[in-house]
Amino acid sequence: MSSYTKLIEVVEAIKGDVEKAEAGNKAATGRVRKSMQEVKAVAQDIRKEMLELREK
Repeated sequence: MSSYTKLIEVVEAIKGDVEKAEAGNKAATGRVRKSMQEVKAVAQDIRKEMLELREK
């Protein structure tokens, strides 16, 4: 399940930026928001894969 692995990688990659954003770094908040869009796209791919598995 490569999409799931990609989701985990994206979430782990933004961990540092989330911590910086919580500390008040405004540039980090923008990076987190951009990364969240990627998380959303990968999650949608996973949903499609699960629907395909269910239909089999």
